[in-house]
Amino acid sequence: MIKNILWDFDGVIIDSMTIREYGFREIFKNFDKQSVDKLIQYHNNNGGLSRFHKIEYFFSNILKQTITQNEILQYADKFTTIMRQELINPKHLIIETVKFIKNNYKNYNFHIVSGSENNELNYLCKKLNLSQYFISIHGSPTPKNNLVSTIITDYNYSLNETILIGDSINDYEAAIANKIEFYGYNNKDLKNKAKIYIDNFNIVI
Repeated sequence: MIKNILWDFDGVIIDSMTIREYGFREIFKNFDKQSVDKLIQYHNNNGGLSRFHKIEYFFSNILKQTITQNEILQYADKFTTIMRQELINPKHLIIETVKFIKNNYKNYNFHIVSGSENNELNYLCKKLNLSQYFISIHGSPTPKNNLVSTIITDYNYSLNETILIGDSINDYEAAIANKIEFYGYNNKDLKNKAKIYIDNFNIVI
């Protein structure tokens, strides 16, 4: 019986991938477009990874350049500013997910585990009036595997009563690493990996 649900944020609760793509293009607008296009492809294939990782990946793997942690933080701060301006608009919320959360938050233990930067994530949830539906809200730079592990340990959750709902391969990997079930959503490529693929949230109940 499911008692605890860990939620990814981007692509599950909020439709943000195109806005985050815009953010990466903005902070790297002075770089070669073909290189930025490669980053966007990586970003779209790895929705669950943090901006810190993606910024470092852009320099190390695509540009073949070194980048310091301080420089990563500077780019991440610019990205955060753009996201805070764009994502507080409730029109980006995924209606069926939010409806399920509002109707069922008293029936389950809800947590958010996201690749979004932690302070930004909590800011967005507060501005979008979502915070009250979750016991805790956690984001990057802590890797998602660790976020999931910490929640399970801190709240003493039984593994067979806990699931993770996500839209990326990184969400799937975080669930598998922590020995909990993964429910796929909003990404047809996950149908062959997820124990259950959510076409309709009634299936979760």
